Amino acid sequence: MQPEKLPPAHYQRIGGEEKVRALVLRFYQLMDELPEAYGIRKLHAEDLRGATDKLFKFLSGWMGGPQLYVDQYGHPMLRRRHLPFTIGAAEREQWLLCMNQALSEVVEDEVLRQELSAAFAKVAEHMRNQLE
Repeated sequence: MQPEKLPPAHYQRIGGEEKVRALVLRFYQLMDELPEAYGIRKLHAEDLRGATDKLFKFLSGWMGGPQLYVDQYGHPMLRRRHLPFTIGAAEREQWLLCMNQALSEVVEDEVLRQELSAAFAKVAEHMRNQLE
């Protein structure tokens, strides 16, 4: 009996390091450019290079690729790391606006875009620490 072959991870499906990096760069460009994203942009440092690097490393592992973030920083503990910031429904929606726009521009595969968008929506909701 042949072992069941697992489907390729999102990391491979998106196109590996190059595409994950492109997604992250576009995400932060949109955060910088869109007036609708002002609320989340002001939660970040003026220079987004550190955030860009950390998100790239996190997403690489989260999508099933190299565990760059874990290797450098340990377990992500996403919710705990975001607790110092006020994250409510508005911030969640602004983050998703930027990420979904970046997905639509960077990821050609519609099924993969939908899968990632749904997964990002769950993570964004989990980061909320303010109830309206």
